[in-house]
Amino acid sequence: MVKININGRVIGSEQLPYIIAELSANHNGSIETAKRIIEEAKKVGADAVKLQTYRPDTITLDSYLPDFQISEGLWKGRTLYELYEWAHTPWEWHSPLFEHARKLGITIFSSPFDNTAVDLLEELNAPAYKIASFEAVDLPLIKYVASTGKPMIISTGMANVEEISEAIEAAREGGCKELAVLHCVSGYPAPASDYNLRTIPDMIARHGLVTGLSDHTLDNTTAITSVALGASIIEKHFTLNRNGGGPDDSFSLEPRELADLCRDTKTAWQALGNVDYGRKSSEQGNVQFRRSLYFVKDLKSGDVITADSVRSVRPGYGLPPKMLKDIIGKTVVMDVEANTPVREVVLGSG
Repeated sequence: MVKININGRVIGSEQLPYIIAELSANHNGSIETAKRIIEEAKKVGADAVKLQTYRPDTITLDSYLPDFQISEGLWKGRTLYELYEWAHTPWEWHSPLFEHARKLGITIFSSPFDNTAVDLLEELNAPAYKIASFEAVDLPLIKYVASTGKPMIISTGMANVEEISEAIEAAREGGCKELAVLHCVSGYPAPASDYNLRTIPDMIARHGLVTGLSDHTLDNTTAITSVALGASIIEKHFTLNRNGGGPDDSFSLEPRELADLCRDTKTAWQALGNVDYGRKSSEQGNVQFRRSLYFVKDLKSGDVITADSVRSVRPGYGLPPKMLKDIIGKTVVMDVEANTPVREVVLGSG
């Protein structure tokens, strides 16, 4: 089976879903808040926490021209530069945040948005890289990330089939050996109806890669459902307080919700199991309560069994109901009492 390994954790269809808590901009300008988010992610059971590594000048231009104005959505009225100035994680925070996560025992990695970000993350020995949806068309960046030899996860929001294939090819050409892709809808938030989760098994069939979901819906239903369709990675934005007022807070999970996600995706994966028609361990004690044939009249040895002398009832200590037509007309070879099971031993010839 296809799998990747991030920091010693094997990820694939045969393993529990890998849960990534996206810190993004939810530090709201406080490194202490960022550290608390990492602590909470570890506490509730996430496998990893992810940062975003950029400065406003590495991701856009400081311009007020119309191209750079945000005219709708959560960030309406700002320029791109203003948004990213507000939202970015200062580069000098990266080392202490990486150290904090490692002390806690939770994997930490990041989405780089240019080559200098990759260089910074390499200095910190990042164990993996995520390519954000908006950067999935930046093939030179993908190749540069791939040249590190680290596992990569590419988010595919807004990308069509051709663009996804090009991104995968760029990663392979750059030297990436362990690659995963995430189905994504780049709406903030995104309605569940936009997700078309049946795309996930199609992606698995097309690309033969570990596949997951980057989920921007406001609850966990979409993410849990995706596990049943083959998602091996789930990424959700994570905050301490959805009403915190930061750029991404309003569409992020709070600690209790992330805990629920970790628990419920595990349950969903366990429920998938394997193709198995055998009797399960939890059923063993209930076999006796299936239906079977019982005498409903007293009969003397030599009496003929008639249709009104037996019934299919619970419990299951008698012969199976499918034998009813076979025993009608037979004789009993011993006295039987009403409310006792029909067994072969009491039956004579027809």
